Formats: sequence, C-alpha cells, structure tokens
Amino acid sequence: MKVSFIRRLWVMIASGTIYLYAALLNHFRIVGADNIPTSGGVLLLSNHISAYDTVLLPAAIQHEHPWQMVWAPAKEELFRNPILGAIFRSWGAFPVKRGRDVRAGKTLGDMLQTEKVMLFPEGTRNKDAKLGPGNRGVGKLIYDHRPAVVPTTLTGINRWKVLKLGQQGGVRFGAPLDFSDLFELENNKQTHILIVERVMAAIAEGLE
Repeated sequence: MKVSFIRRLWVMIASGTIYLYAALLNHFRIVGADNIPTSGGVLLLSNHISAYDTVLLPAAIQHEHPWQMVWAPAKEELFRNPILGAIFRSWGAFPVKRGRDVRAGKTLGDMLQTEKVMLFPEGTRNKDAKLGPGNRGVGKLIYDHRPAVVPTTLTGINRWKVLKLGQQGGVRFGAPLDFSDLFELENNKQTHILIVERVMAAIAEGLE
C-alpha cells in the first residue's frame, strides 16, 4: 500500500516516543519479534487487556520493522472526534461499523495480501487479563485470505497507570501458525471455529 514518506516519518516519531516511554521509563519487554515476517500479508492476533494495547503493540512491531505501517480496524465511535479521528487514521487505524461492515471487510482483506494488520480476536477488552473466546469471523478471515498469522500475547500492562514509572509488562510474538490441515476442510462455520481456537490456544501459551 502506497504511504507517503511524511506519513511514515510521523508514524515513526510517534511510535518511537511511545516505545521510549514503555521501554525506558517502564520495563516493557519484547520477545520473539524475529517471528514477524518482514514482508507479505501478516495478521498479528493479540489478547486485549488494556487501552495501551492499541499503541504499545504497533510500537513494538515498528521497533523491529521500522518504516512499516501497522494497520488496525477500530470501532467507528473512536473517530467521532475529528481531531482524534485524524490522529488514529494517520497511525493506520480505520473505522469499522458494528455488525457486518462489508466495506471494512473488503479493506481488511485487501490489506492482508501485502500489509501488517493487528487485530484483537476476542473483540472486547478484558481488564482482568483472562483470555476470552475468539470471534469466529477471525477464523473466516484467515481461511479466506490466508496471511501469515502471528499469535501475540500482551502481559502486565492492564495494571499500568499513565503517570507511574518502572511498571512491568511485555509482548510475546509467537511463530507463525500452520493451518494447512484446516485449509483442506470445507469453508464453513465449524472450520472457522477450529481455526480461531488454534489461534487462541497459541495466544494462551504466552500467558503460561
């Protein structure tokens, strides 16, 4: 996807600032970043434990892969404020309507051919850090577009406070998952469930 140098520079400055806050003023550890493919469509699927997730996860990815954009679907309510909406869009977020959003789904599918996309398969934030079930739609997304899927686990940051320093937390990027056996099955609800269950099991391994 064509992105201007100015926009990429802005994203790197913002991402670098967030990383410095997380890694130097606090103790945010990144494990397994070499598991993220350098090119091609990549879907990074993570648990969702804090509002920090949406900025710390891209910062961790871009620390390992500078100048690459990380795209993310986000609920359309976040874009109602024109200033905040413009900032979110500049960082790679794009709005998704509740329910079935055909246009956003097509955008997401197109991106997964060549871009890095992050997604929270639980669909909602769990502040207690307990892993909930994954959304079946994520399984269908993987079946239909077949990107490299990197299971990602965030820990600790659900307890972070903005003005507190020295806080512990981290992210673990697992090895890309193999779905070749499931891709041989029919394109139906049960197959999609099996795919997302494999994803959630891999995310859960990072919590052990």
